[in-house]
Amino acid sequence: MSHNLQIILFAGFFLSLFISCGQPDITYEHGAISPQQGLQSYEVAEGFQIELFASEPLIADPVDMAVDENGVMYVVEMSGYPLDKSHTGKVKILRDTDGDGTMDESILFADELMFPNGIMPWKKGVMITDAPHVLYLEDVDGDGRADVRDTLLTGFSLSNPHVNVNNPIYGLDNWIYLSHFGRIGTRKYEDEFGDLGEEIRFWNQERGPRLPQNANSRNVRFKVDGHSLEMRSVKGQFGHDFDEWGHHFLTHNQNHIYQEVLAPQYLHRNPDAVISTAAEDVSDHGNSAEVFQITTNPDRQLFTPVGLTTSSSGLVYYSGGLFPPPYDTEVAFGAESVSNLVHVDKLTPNGAAYTGSRLEEDKEFLASRDSWARPVNMYVGPDGALYVLDYYRRIIEHPEWMSDEAIEDGDLYDGHNMGRIYRISPEGYPAAQWTKGLDLGQKSDAELVQFLSHQNRWWRSHAQRMLVNRKNLGVVPLLKQKVRSGKMELGRLHALWTLEGLHTLEKDDIHVALQDESSGIRENAIRLAERTMKNDAELRESLYGIVRDSSAQVRFQLLNTLGELVSDKAQSIREEILFHDIEDEWVQRSALSARRLDVKGLLEETVRRSNSERTSKYDAFISRLTEVLGASQDSKLIVRLLRQGIGPEASEAHSLQPAILKGLASGLKRNENNNAILFGEAERLVNVFFNHTSDEVRKYTFDILKTMSEDETPSVISKEMARAVQRSQDKNLPVSYRIQMLNFLTLGAPENFEIEIKSLIVPSQDPSVQTAALKVYDIIPGTAVSEYVLKHWEEMTSTVRDEALSTFMRSQDRVKMLLHALESGTIPKSELGWTRTVRLNQYHDESLRKRARTFLAEDDLEEVIASFQPALNRMGQKEKGLELYKTHCAICHQVRGKVGVEYGPDLGTVHNWEAKALMANILDPGLSIAPGYDLWEIDMQNGTKLQGMIRSETSSALELQTGPDSQTTINRQDVKKMQSIPGMSMMPGFGNTLSHDEMADLIAYLRDSG
Repeated sequence: MSHNLQIILFAGFFLSLFISCGQPDITYEHGAISPQQGLQSYEVAEGFQIELFASEPLIADPVDMAVDENGVMYVVEMSGYPLDKSHTGKVKILRDTDGDGTMDESILFADELMFPNGIMPWKKGVMITDAPHVLYLEDVDGDGRADVRDTLLTGFSLSNPHVNVNNPIYGLDNWIYLSHFGRIGTRKYEDEFGDLGEEIRFWNQERGPRLPQNANSRNVRFKVDGHSLEMRSVKGQFGHDFDEWGHHFLTHNQNHIYQEVLAPQYLHRNPDAVISTAAEDVSDHGNSAEVFQITTNPDRQLFTPVGLTTSSSGLVYYSGGLFPPPYDTEVAFGAESVSNLVHVDKLTPNGAAYTGSRLEEDKEFLASRDSWARPVNMYVGPDGALYVLDYYRRIIEHPEWMSDEAIEDGDLYDGHNMGRIYRISPEGYPAAQWTKGLDLGQKSDAELVQFLSHQNRWWRSHAQRMLVNRKNLGVVPLLKQKVRSGKMELGRLHALWTLEGLHTLEKDDIHVALQDESSGIRENAIRLAERTMKNDAELRESLYGIVRDSSAQVRFQLLNTLGELVSDKAQSIREEILFHDIEDEWVQRSALSARRLDVKGLLEETVRRSNSERTSKYDAFISRLTEVLGASQDSKLIVRLLRQGIGPEASEAHSLQPAILKGLASGLKRNENNNAILFGEAERLVNVFFNHTSDEVRKYTFDILKTMSEDETPSVISKEMARAVQRSQDKNLPVSYRIQMLNFLTLGAPENFEIEIKSLIVPSQDPSVQTAALKVYDIIPGTAVSEYVLKHWEEMTSTVRDEALSTFMRSQDRVKMLLHALESGTIPKSELGWTRTVRLNQYHDESLRKRARTFLAEDDLEEVIASFQPALNRMGQKEKGLELYKTHCAICHQVRGKVGVEYGPDLGTVHNWEAKALMANILDPGLSIAPGYDLWEIDMQNGTKLQGMIRSETSSALELQTGPDSQTTINRQDVKKMQSIPGMSMMPGFGNTLSHDEMADLIAYLRDSG
């Protein structure tokens, strides 16, 4: 029996034993706190209040919830996370028996589920995602227990639970959408969680539609008619949502919010188009955004970075109609369970897509001081309040990224009998009233039509779904009337799509919607026109008539839709939109997706406009077009474009040569005949590479040469290697040119020039030249580069060291050398960096992986902080801490660019550090020196010595900061020797300066300074 299987069986036995015995008395230990204490641990944005809505023992391990049209609240419990496959998952119904607005009774609706993780009301029951299936559960006899359990879809991979198919959503367009990331690789649990999935299909329908294995790890949408099943353009992890108009937003661990911009029907219709992405990274503050954690004693595992999104999930677009501005609309909330908080983004239209910005600069919408608090999902309820599901676990990381020792400690399931749901509403808002019951399910069809205009999408969506499911065509006149004269734009929108769901939408309805004053309705009307426009000339003319719509999103949808039509008129309209919005990358991608696109003709027109207007705004699209042509079989056209790109240098201020060559380089990578096409042009290309004055032209010329097969490298390249080396060593030439000469060596055998390469990795050379030489040295087989790096480590500056460290990751032998250097202290652990730390912790060789994890998990802080341990147990006063900061720290540091001197690292992000880590670094600043702040000793040619921090450096000089107000410029030719002093910082320690109380005060200020 494998060791990992033993761990899983032990965990499963433990959890099953607990469940079989019923929930015993819950004890709060090892940091766990009661629900009421947990409520007090949360801080919510100003103007809001937070209430405890449900908690253990009613629920445990909540991951999703839903409220149906009758006010029945369902909660999905995934108790088996992360490893227990013994079907401990449940769905419960919660009730408020005393009408006080909080839940006080639970009923077991369904059990024997494996990893259930999503729920959606459907007909008389609910739809549940539980990989590999999507299930339908229904209570027939009214006892609160599911009597019907049917499988709707199957075939999804049973993988790591946080990437399994999840969170079904009834879309505006009457499709049901599933978030699905697909299988992820596993080294520890391949036998248990390495399932690859099967074809996605309807259950027991051999002749029904099928998707490729595991839907190619893409999101899926379907209709419960047995006929409609499709993949989407992108994948999503746990949680996704739509805005009012049907724009789809998703999340994935570090990337806390992104948008599917190009739907699959557009993305794949032109096989010649080169469209590498269908999603827009929405955040303007980083995909892996800084978060402002307030957790008192955060628990972190090997792969948990400090202060950044790493576990984003449960994305929800707020559409409840209750929150005050600016939270009332175009706002998305995302859970961040590792950091115990909920982040919020304000969404703003930006051309075809959206941009997400912070609403608060230095704090989160919701955050807890409790390290066990694990917000994982959210739900907008019938009352417009935001319900936050707190999984409440000691450990939320998956053991794939934890040591075996941590798993065997028995903490993996701590909190498995706990869980909370919180309700967030504006300050002063009364307790929930819907818990007393709702009667939406008993409303007539005419009444449901009125609910399509409700300010809360919960009511609109349920009303639309019920109308479509009831299929009563007698309601059609009311819907048509609402489309034409409804006062609320969202009511008109839902009426349109309800007509579509009832198969009663007519072209007159679309004509009306195309003229609606709401841009969102016009955009949706264009989508609705797609299914009939090919056979309806009048409808096509209506579409052509809105080519100059004031909304960029309407124009973008029109461009997408008209890409289905093959006609001169449609092409003319598409080009008008394209050239109006040419600087929007999504418009460019959409234009390329059109069926039977005349790429050559479009390139000629784009070049004509560019030459006429003498502007660079067309360059990106020219590159996209030449990329398509570079991958084509038209070798004569490719050669003609190539010669245009490398021909005589343009005399105009703006040249199209870089744009043409950039696209050709990308296209030729995919061209099976590229060697045959380029062989005769190699001499011209090499000549341009060495002699052209433009860095860009040389770069893309090199990229084209690089596409040629190494086995058929033209002799002209081999002959010019020596010239490239000679020029790379010439300090009179521009640094950018010298770097390109070094890159040229990678086209041949750089090992023939090892001595010359090493001569460029010395302190007297420009740092950029050194890093370029290291990159070339890196590809030479063997460990010579690692030996050189270790020998000269102390001479390398921060920029060069970063590249030097990367060279160790190429081979197993080099990784062994890196680990030895780390263990011996030759290379400080603080220099390793987050990305390389993760790679070592995931390294494919088990022995090296364990060695790395053992070393990287070591705690260097204990000895340093032993004498100051009492300070960690004291409640510091941040006001006093500020004064201490001004006295002792501000002479060297600032906090977010304020209060102090810009000398040492800015302390604006240390609020995310654990208290003991902060204290250790206050006592000994050399423990973890930020890159660029290490201490250097420089021996000058005249015999003097200098010490300081290197602030900047070029090929000829460097700036040395020798004190807060002291900088010295040093010519490299005056330097005899330079080396860093490991473990030394120019920042003073305060072990003999601060008392225990003062240490607690300073920590309190710094942890509140975010």
